[in-house]
Amino acid sequence: MSVNYASLGELKKGSYIVIDGEPCRIVEITKAKTGKHGSAKAHVVAIGVFTGQKRTLIAPVDTRVQVPIIEKRLGQILADMGDMVQIMDMETYDTFEVEKPEDENLAGKLEPGVTVEYWLIMGKPKIIRIRERQA
Repeated sequence: MSVNYASLGELKKGSYIVIDGEPCRIVEITKAKTGKHGSAKAHVVAIGVFTGQKRTLIAPVDTRVQVPIIEKRLGQILADMGDMVQIMDMETYDTFEVEKPEDENLAGKLEPGVTVEYWLIMGKPKIIRIRERQA
């Protein structure tokens, strides 16, 4: 699994974290001050990258948490197979299948020959945006 470790107190809104084995994007993080007994706590609200499910985490700010390593790569669409598309990586020339994104605007533009940017998050690819049309 491609993850790094970071202190929960270092993370900010918009960064990524692994909660219950699912890579998530932080949409809200609040930190409570230290009380009479115990340490400062952080309350994290995050949305799953692949599932879109809302997840929360409450832990001390000095807790070590997993942060997914995100590889940003380019690929070319080879085939449209309904709810999946076949992509060839532009560097390694590996071919693999990826689920179409839920965004209808983006999914409607996916057709063979289109170059896309995809992120490899914890070994799983996700299409993020369309780069440019190949001539």
